Amino acid sequence: MKIIDLHCDALLRLEEAKGSLNFANAPELHTNKERLKQGNMLVQCFAIFIYPEIKSDQKFQVALEQINYFYQEVLGKNPEMKHIKEWSDFGRLQDGEIGAMLTLEGVDAIGNDLTKLHTLYQLGVRSVGLTWNNGNLAADGAGEPRGGGLTLFGKEIVQCNNEHKILTDVSHLSEKAFWDVIELAKYPIASHSNSKTICDHPRNLSDDQALAMFKSGGRIHLVYCPPFVKEDGFATITDLLKHIDHFCSLGGVKQIGLGSDFDGIETFITGLEDASKSQNLINELLKHYSEDEVRGFAYQNFLDYHVFRS
Repeated sequence: MKIIDLHCDALLRLEEAKGSLNFANAPELHTNKERLKQGNMLVQCFAIFIYPEIKSDQKFQVALEQINYFYQEVLGKNPEMKHIKEWSDFGRLQDGEIGAMLTLEGVDAIGNDLTKLHTLYQLGVRSVGLTWNNGNLAADGAGEPRGGGLTLFGKEIVQCNNEHKILTDVSHLSEKAFWDVIELAKYPIASHSNSKTICDHPRNLSDDQALAMFKSGGRIHLVYCPPFVKEDGFATITDLLKHIDHFCSLGGVKQIGLGSDFDGIETFITGLEDASKSQNLINELLKHYSEDEVRGFAYQNFLDYHVFRS
């Protein structure tokens, strides 16, 4: 079954390697082209991520370097990888092709300059998370003790996302910032988050948050990072299914997707060690859900999102 994966950190790995990794088959990459094909990936989203400790005046350049690797290494050397620039591009993918979409994990790179955000839109970014775990000029992240909400600048970013039909990603936000986004965003999404009820981790979503996402029409994409799956950090596919079961019990069966976080995690769910193993999850899901429901989790729920129709 085809899969749309809303989050990986391959661009960070390519940028750190400074050209020494071949996206086609580098064993160091969980989401290299060979593994994406083996996992039957329909679309892989590639996050732009900038470490908070990088100097502020260097962050936008690092973002551009990661985008350059996306264009040169992911797309340029692999004609089967097709750039998803517009929502209509999803429907144009042919057999044997894999869509590739840019996302932004934290707006640190733009400082307080919306022109830089518009530049990233023009380069293909179609989903924007306001922060990583830190606080920045837009919002506080899940790891920021202050726990603040969106700043005025953060609210401007959400409005820009709305105007350009860009997804606003809540996965790393503080709880207060999450609620600010829910109030403002036309296209909210959690690119890689699980249920806090099943695993009490600051990066996961409470039932109230999940219900708000479902009420808004948003999507929650399950993450494969073991500490977000099970509190002892040793997780199986069955443990991940508990999160899907719980979100379904809240009425989200049509609003659940997948967001692996491959190339951004160092430990793995047993049987989900890289993108090539993705069908292990599909096979396990098919034991518990109908084929239509599993197809929804794998890709169709995302393709049914109202961003594609509005």
